[in-house]
Amino acid sequence: MNKFKTLVFAGLVASLLPVAAVHAQDAAYPNKPISIIVPYGPGGTTDVVGRALAESLGRQLKQPVVIENKPGAAGSMGVVDMMNTKPDGYRLTMAPVGIFRQPYLQKTRYDPIRDLTYIASFLTYDFLVTVAADSPFKTINDLVSFAKKNPGGVEYGTPGRFTGNQVVLAKLGKDQDIKFVHVPYKGDSEAIAALLGGHTQVAVVTNSVLPFMQSGKVRVLASAADVRPAAFSQVPTMKEAGFDVEVPSPLGLAGPKGMPQDIVDKLDQAVKAAMSDPAFTKVLENYGVRTFYMDNQTYTKFAETTFKAEETIIGSLGLND
Repeated sequence: MNKFKTLVFAGLVASLLPVAAVHAQDAAYPNKPISIIVPYGPGGTTDVVGRALAESLGRQLKQPVVIENKPGAAGSMGVVDMMNTKPDGYRLTMAPVGIFRQPYLQKTRYDPIRDLTYIASFLTYDFLVTVAADSPFKTINDLVSFAKKNPGGVEYGTPGRFTGNQVVLAKLGKDQDIKFVHVPYKGDSEAIAALLGGHTQVAVVTNSVLPFMQSGKVRVLASAADVRPAAFSQVPTMKEAGFDVEVPSPLGLAGPKGMPQDIVDKLDQAVKAAMSDPAFTKVLENYGVRTFYMDNQTYTKFAETTFKAEETIIGSLGLND
């Protein structure tokens, strides 16, 4: 009988060993390098900021954090990748706001709520309505006044169709009964080049326009931010100018669905710590980008609310016509 009990006990111990090993591995997270997908090409603002974040996270987590660029599909390649990624916290992606818009514009393989675990946001981009330095438009009101008198007489460039950049003037146009002509490009740099070359009268771009403003090549008429960004403190928001146009664009970190909460919490805290990391915040400052932290729960709620709101936005502005 004692021999039987000994065998049963040994069997129970053996059966529990794999479970214990798994929990020990989770408790030790991370114990190997972590990769983060930047869903845009190398060299852009998101890539540069992403690499700065990776360095900060690496210092917090005591493991290398490696950036992998996967451009294409309107910034959703990272989300698609997450659908086949093991939810162990070793492969993550940046999650731009555009991923909530794409499913209403075309058939996508992913559902941004069902297929992702939202960890934390760390910055927000600002959309800026800009003109060349020699433009007759000195204010956003000048632009609106001219466009009302000249239907279809204002062409504006953006980094592409269905971007938040396009939403800015699409909403302004709808609210003010103005017809603006949209000219999509492949990125901020092309949109700015077209503006400086006289191919468009206006460009709606992000914070990457900062050096052009500082050098006096462009004039920023207004931002679609909720508050004046520090780098553009002399520029009024659209709401300050009297127009109800506010288009937020937070960027955050996400992983595949089903990530353990303890791993999510550890990553969340590392992102939060990066908000106070001088090396990271200096990079954002250099590019005129604002830190914007949302914790796991707040970011998840933001994702759910934004995904629902995008359907109304797309329909009301006619972006998919």
